[in-house]
Parts: sequence; structure tokens; C-alpha cells
Amino acid sequence: MTHDDITRIFREPPVLETRRLVLRKMQKRDSHDMYEYASRRDVTEYLLWEPHESEYYTYRYLSYIQSRYRAGDFHDWAVTVRENDKMIGTCGFTRFNYEANSAEVGYVLNPEYWGYGIAPEAVFSVMRFGFVNLRLNRIEARYMVGNDRSRRVMEKVGMTFEGIARESMHVKGRYVSVGTCAILRREFQEKFGAV
Repeated sequence: MTHDDITRIFREPPVLETRRLVLRKMQKRDSHDMYEYASRRDVTEYLLWEPHESEYYTYRYLSYIQSRYRAGDFHDWAVTVRENDKMIGTCGFTRFNYEANSAEVGYVLNPEYWGYGIAPEAVFSVMRFGFVNLRLNRIEARYMVGNDRSRRVMEKVGMTFEGIARESMHVKGRYVSVGTCAILRREFQEKFGAV
């Protein structure tokens, strides 16, 4: 996939469906649902951003995201509950390496839905899209050391732990160590037969 291919695809991201979830383009109308979790410190503890200060802030953020979709340079989906369209998180690609034909996946989920296997279900759907539709060779995910919950998600979707880059990021006034897990296209095919 080239940069132009990715831009074209993500101008109008395709809907991804699983047994319990629908991954779709984020909308401004999702502001209440997003604020419900994006305002929580336990959600943002291991993320690069601070809690949202108000629902209006979240609405403005989602308004801005619409322009990023139009430009084709935003690669995240809203994770919604199939039965009621409630947005309970996001999942998507945080960056692409076009020369290496690889991408990094990221995700965040409302804590009310933790522990039900929803994050792995969403991540698996995005990974399958990456390998099948985008023809990627490698998908990785990174987590701040201490975020064991996030690493477990990576392991549940078949990723292999590759190591820790010690104090490799400066986040919210402190240096943090970052772990990486990854899966290759051939490994995904061997484990899940989905490519």
C-alpha cells in the first residue's frame, strides 16, 4: 500500500463488523459517549493525552476529526455496540511505515466494558483489515510499561512480545519505558487462517 492508497481508503473508512461490535467513522454525535470515558483519569493514565475537560471539548475534537477524515489522514474507527450504536472506544492505525509495509495499531475502551474481550475483538477486526485489505506484512502495538491490561490485549490477538525501549518517551512530565508486541502476516494466517 502506498500513502495515496491509504489516504483514499480512509477518506471514507469502511465499516468493520464483528459479532458484538460495529467499527465505523466517528461522528460529532458521539461526543456524549466519548466524553463518558475520555474524561476519566484511569483511561488516560497510560495514554499521551490528558482527560477531556468538558463534553464541549470532546465535541470540538470530533468536529476536528471530520476534517482529518476528509483529508484521509486519520485512521481510527469508533468502536460501537452493535445493538445500540453506543460508542465505547476507538481502535485503528496510529501510523504507517510505507517502506516496511507495516503499521501500528492503537485502541482505547470505556472502562465499563473492560474485561469482556471487547478490545481484542476490535483489535482483531482492525488487524484482519490491515492484513487482508491493506496487504500489510507486519502490525505492531506499543504500550507504556505498567499497562498490563493493554499488553494482554496484544497477546490475545496473537502478537509476540518483542522488547522494551527503556525511557524512550517523555510523557506528561516523565520518562516512560515502552514495550512493543507485533504479529506478521504469515503468523496471522497460521494462527487464524484469516488472510
